[in-house]
Amino acid sequence: MKDRKFVKNFIWNLIGTSFSSFNSLFFLIIVTWINGIENAGIYSIGVAIALILYTIGEYSGRICQVTDTKSEIKDKDYIFNRIITFCLIVVLGIIIVVFRKYDFYKSSIIITICIYRGLEAFSEVLYGILQKYDYLYKVGQSYTLKSIIGVISFLIIDLFTKNLFFSCISLVIVNMLFIFIFDIVNINKIVRLDYKSNFSNVRKIFKKEFFVFANSFAGVFILNAQKYAIDGYWNDNIQAIYSYIMMPASVINLFTRFVILPFLNDFKKYIKENKIIELKKTVKKIKITILSFGFFCISIAYFIGPEVLSLIYGVKLDMYRINLCFIILAYILYSLSYLDLVVLTTLRNTLIQFIIYIIGMIITFVGSGILVANYEIDGATGACILTLGFLYVAYKIVINKVYKKLL
Repeated sequence: MKDRKFVKNFIWNLIGTSFSSFNSLFFLIIVTWINGIENAGIYSIGVAIALILYTIGEYSGRICQVTDTKSEIKDKDYIFNRIITFCLIVVLGIIIVVFRKYDFYKSSIIITICIYRGLEAFSEVLYGILQKYDYLYKVGQSYTLKSIIGVISFLIIDLFTKNLFFSCISLVIVNMLFIFIFDIVNINKIVRLDYKSNFSNVRKIFKKEFFVFANSFAGVFILNAQKYAIDGYWNDNIQAIYSYIMMPASVINLFTRFVILPFLNDFKKYIKENKIIELKKTVKKIKITILSFGFFCISIAYFIGPEVLSLIYGVKLDMYRINLCFIILAYILYSLSYLDLVVLTTLRNTLIQFIIYIIGMIITFVGSGILVANYEIDGATGACILTLGFLYVAYKIVINKVYKKLL
């Protein structure tokens, strides 16, 4: 019975995360064909800004919520914490567009995308509650329905209005509706949240999980630093092209997450029961899966990648074949380091990760600035490999030392 529940959770998580993972691809295709490459660039930098603010919205993240072995902090405390961080996303989004001096059209799109991602961050805390009570399949169902309806509404609105702002507004509406008519309804069927939130616990989340947040923030900055550099040195057309060749690589990252998520409860169990050998075996199997999928993607990318992307986006990308393959390789390395990150986070071993990411941020900030300014997309590719390669090596060294101490 338990195995059947695991399979059900795994399959629905796979389906839901797959739909959710490809949403950004669909949105970018729609924007490129209907609104043009310049609007695609605006959408891309909006997503990059929203992603880094999303880490503030998510703060401690689902990993900490689900793997909280002591259960000191209650579900409602996490929800209240997420309401505060959602408000921060909106405020910081406004501050960024004012600071960057974007025009009204670009600013309105970026702020709307930030609100959309903020609602997704809020949904994550509800998904954490469902997963903790072993209802991950309901999370997958929410992902699936929300993704399908989101893409359809985005496409219809964009076709009729030819206005990217109104299309982004439709995503905000869809996410709000799902929070109230699907996610919260499912939670109320499983667990009662009629107790009051403890504000001292809400503060404790900010304090206790600071390094988790800082690592997540730094990680997203590292993954998007090249886009921020392009926004500073080049135009929205270059931004769009880099986003096109980045998209297949980001799918590897998302694939890694949906492979890992069903095993969070197992990681918690192995660590709690000190079954480190079993933990290492499970991690090794996941890494083999990631590597197999990753190298399959590189093969496809080399032989037909640019041709397929050119067909999808209607933009000639043949000259970026090598860039595409190297970016995918960089993301394979990042995905392997991310798995080590999850294990270390479950062990609450976050300080060393903070140090790794601070060094990584310095490398990517300097590297992206210099390389992108001088070599455009080739420079962005080089900066990507440099930084994600560093993270892989650093995490490999740290996780091996941690395993030796535990065994």
